[in-house]
Amino acid sequence: MSSLSIRTFPDPILRKVCTPVRRIDRSTKAFIDRLIETLYRQPGGIGIAAPQVGVCKRIAIVDLSSKEPSAQRLVLINPVILKGEGHRLFREGCMSLSDYTANVHRHEKVHVKWLGLDKQNHELSANGIEAICIQHEIDHLNGILFVDRVASLKTDVFRRRRYL
Repeated sequence: MSSLSIRTFPDPILRKVCTPVRRIDRSTKAFIDRLIETLYRQPGGIGIAAPQVGVCKRIAIVDLSSKEPSAQRLVLINPVILKGEGHRLFREGCMSLSDYTANVHRHEKVHVKWLGLDKQNHELSANGIEAICIQHEIDHLNGILFVDRVASLKTDVFRRRRYL
């Protein structure tokens, strides 16, 4: 199986609101497998959304296992944030804007609902980095980039340092 190419800003698909997944069939599952493989090939990647590989469907993957060994991979199909609580400033990066990081205000805790690969509805209350990542990936499904959520492009966006 081959990984998919990451779309980078200013690719117009990154600004589109994605359409819901109507059926979870063999082709949907095969696409999700390729999306997961693409995430795992990105150094430091913890989340990916379908529009980042050129597919405008409401599918996102969150996998924090590289940062938190007890974390479970989430395959989010048609996810919806039902509730957000608290606020936190967090330094975020993104594979689609790989040269930058930014200070972004997000909810500290979210309650999210989604359809799983098992075709069942799931709900989760997430906090910390998991909540941040879920919000970031759902933003992708709505055509929103993390830099759209900064207070100031001048003071809150930073060029990523590259080390040799």
